[in-house]
Amino acid sequence: MELWYTEKQTPNHGITTKISKTIHSEKTDFQQLDIIDTNQFGRMLVLDGMVMTTIKDEFVYHEMITHVALNTHPNPKKVLVVGGGDGGAIREIIKHPSVEKAVLAEIDGRVIETSKQYLPEIAGALDDPRVDVQVVDGIQYIHDHKNEFDVIMVDSTEPVGPAVGLFEKGFYQGIYDCLKEDGILVAQTESPWFNQDLIRRVFKDIRSIFPITRLYTVSIPTYPSGLWSFTMGSKKYDPLKVNESELKDLDTKYYSPSIHKSVFQLPKFVEDLVKE
Repeated sequence: MELWYTEKQTPNHGITTKISKTIHSEKTDFQQLDIIDTNQFGRMLVLDGMVMTTIKDEFVYHEMITHVALNTHPNPKKVLVVGGGDGGAIREIIKHPSVEKAVLAEIDGRVIETSKQYLPEIAGALDDPRVDVQVVDGIQYIHDHKNEFDVIMVDSTEPVGPAVGLFEKGFYQGIYDCLKEDGILVAQTESPWFNQDLIRRVFKDIRSIFPITRLYTVSIPTYPSGLWSFTMGSKKYDPLKVNESELKDLDTKYYSPSIHKSVFQLPKFVEDLVKE
């Protein structure tokens, strides 16, 4: 008998992949957490029926939520990840030698622990001495730490359940206050095919707070539609004005100095979403 897993990405569309077994399943205090072994993408983390990451394609998301901002800021020393309990963003952040401290603020400690156990390729850096793991509400953490971070990344699940507040204007204002005077925010902002209203709203909210706001896209096969967006808000530094020849050449599979600016070249239908 064949086993298949389907994520219903919209009421009218889903993605289906063949699986060999369910490795782990539990109901945490916040969500349903499952880790399954897929034939195409390897081990897959699923939260409330939504694919969060897989062994095969996780590097795209984790590299692109981190390195664009970290290579835009000239000297990032203290970095915060809100969400991101799988640890992939943390793994990428500490590739930057300037980073002295990387804080993970994840509300669901079980995501952290199960990722360490079943996804060590992704979560292996969580035990690095530069990493501070906080099992806390990220929204509260932001409001308790003013003027503290150089870069903040919002590595959230889709805007449902415990993540709803991570897509609201008040949260982005809190991030602005939590950043230093030249700080940078980057947030995952869903699919330009399926979440156009959300992208418009979030971009407008961030643009009303940050002097520089940019949208960029990447290709992630297991995420809804395969085309994914990130929104950057910066107090001072423009990712389009960096000198590519001076960018750090890191141990990556997707991000590179040559791709840094190109991801901001948007398809016209995406560009139209964020026009003033």
